[in-house]
Amino acid sequence: MKRFHTEVGVAQDAQGHRVLLDGKPVRTRGGAPQIVPTAALAEALAAEWRAQPERIDPRAFPLRGLADYALDHVAKDRESALARALGFAETDTLCYRAGPDEPLFHRQQAIWEPLVAACEAAHGIRLERISGIIHRPQPQAALARLRSELARMDDFTLAGVVTLASLAASLTIGLAVLDPAADPEVLFAAANLEQDWQAERWGWEFEAETARAANLAAFGHAARFIQLARSPA
Repeated sequence: MKRFHTEVGVAQDAQGHRVLLDGKPVRTRGGAPQIVPTAALAEALAAEWRAQPERIDPRAFPLRGLADYALDHVAKDRESALARALGFAETDTLCYRAGPDEPLFHRQQAIWEPLVAACEAAHGIRLERISGIIHRPQPQAALARLRSELARMDDFTLAGVVTLASLAASLTIGLAVLDPAADPEVLFAAANLEQDWQAERWGWEFEAETARAANLAAFGHAARFIQLARSPA
């Protein structure tokens, strides 16, 4: 699509912050007003529009995509968003370990166990660790507590956490990103531990390496989105 705007601005009103293209407010892909909670996020969204060349690249709007997801989907159906997030707690990758006699187990213990233990301490819960791939339900009390924590999040933070948990196949990882001291690249590497372990042993296939890079970029965008959405207005 050819670039149709010449000026990009940001405006604030009683409802929040929005991007203006030639003075007209941007709408979501679903047609809703794209109103975001902070000036920092609005400025980042505006930067995506300013960076567009003569022909607009739809793939170059990761933050816009997350904002639209928050407004078009999470805000309109929080129950579905909560259920999706909790699904990544019920089958959290970090809780499924190799057998204790396997070399991979020691890597998982060293990297995953501190993250799971930190999640348990932060939220006052207990999570089951499993050796193997056979599903074992997580305690209902833990899931109820996590649901309560997620339900208190605003639509934008929840949208970011759902996206992170989906990319990591782990709600533990998604929640860990909320720590201001968290390093998203380190957390993504933790989520990708098993694939990286296999690559260390057998080498990377081009498709797998390309997919990892794309997922890491998406993970970083989601982490930044949460930070921007929670920045002081």
